[in-house]
Amino acid sequence: MNQVIEQLTEKQQVEVKRQMAIYKQGVQDIIPTEELETKVAKSILENRPLKIKLGLDPSAPDVHLGHTVVLNKLRQFQQNGHVIQLIIGDFTGKIGDPTGKSVARKQLTTEEVEHNAKTYFEQFGKIIDMEKVELHYNSKWLSKLEFEDVINLAGKITVARLLERDDFDERISTGKPISLHEFFYPLMQGYDSVMLECDIELGGTDQHFNILMGRHYQEKFGKEKQVAMLMPLLEGLDGVEKMSKSKKNYIGIDEVPQEMYGKSMSIPDSLMTKYFELVTDFTPEELQRMKVEIESGKMHPRDAKMLLAKTIVRMYHGNQAAEAAEQHFITVFQQGTMPDEIPVMEWSGAEEVSVIDLIVELKMLSSKSEARRMIANRGVKIVGEKVEDTNLRVIVKDGLIIQVGKRKFVKIQKN
Repeated sequence: MNQVIEQLTEKQQVEVKRQMAIYKQGVQDIIPTEELETKVAKSILENRPLKIKLGLDPSAPDVHLGHTVVLNKLRQFQQNGHVIQLIIGDFTGKIGDPTGKSVARKQLTTEEVEHNAKTYFEQFGKIIDMEKVELHYNSKWLSKLEFEDVINLAGKITVARLLERDDFDERISTGKPISLHEFFYPLMQGYDSVMLECDIELGGTDQHFNILMGRHYQEKFGKEKQVAMLMPLLEGLDGVEKMSKSKKNYIGIDEVPQEMYGKSMSIPDSLMTKYFELVTDFTPEELQRMKVEIESGKMHPRDAKMLLAKTIVRMYHGNQAAEAAEQHFITVFQQGTMPDEIPVMEWSGAEEVSVIDLIVELKMLSSKSEARRMIANRGVKIVGEKVEDTNLRVIVKDGLIIQVGKRKFVKIQKN
């Protein structure tokens, strides 16, 4: 048995096992697991909270469920009394981060970085208690490094080690250039961990190399090494690509309850368990019980998906909104009727208009090409009747109801 754990009382050892079961839930990799257990045991023995680090890009995010995978893990640590350290990479943001392919990323001003940090706070506050979070800007220590310090930092890592990074290796093999200063990004991220003496750093599997830099540099500076916890990347609604706004396969945490519920119902059956594990607040025991019920056939996959959708809405909008969103879904999609409450939009345009212009002007879709595709896919209805002609002219009347896709309804009110 671990020497630290041997010093704990039986009750304290049970607490270590309880926390470890929570932290292991949904994690792709823990490097190394034994050190995480030791750190948890020491925090209990010494009554000292662990420091949990998450580094953030300084650009303002539009948070979707894919981002919440790491945030949900942070919440679990926070609920057990540990300290969350959010680091805004403003030093990197101010000097620009070259893509290695064409042009450097837009450099950010101090005001822009501070505004974006506020955006993080507003959105992250739906998941973790931001009043108990430590916020750090890494320019505080990185901007003070003199050239001699930078040389010393570079001297603690080999070129061969840096070239192990996948994207560097790929670019070399394909003949794409790498600027010298790009090698310093993982070094700076590792130095952040040295300065904050982090116990654990969280990130997606795509951050594997950078997070291990924290362990490397803490050891070189005589610090206790952090544990790396790598979370899996969440596939989007297409079931294939990583969830992303650009791929249009995402569920945003700021979306309205009905839209959030409806999108959740389109999650592929094969990913339901993964979504429950990564984006909900279910306990390990609840997850295991549900897995057994699904596999045994006691819980129908449709019922499981409705529970998932309702849980996601409840986490970001509350119980009442979740109940209403579920009832809306049952009414519109399972019973095939119009919802009781349809958004009303005023119309002051022409009395006769093309169906494509009508859809775009009502902002039900963002472009005419999207409207054409939706009609071609038989996804547009006017007063319950499917539109099949993209050249259709519509007489706009009071009370006219347009449906686009499965979830968007608008009732027209003429001025």
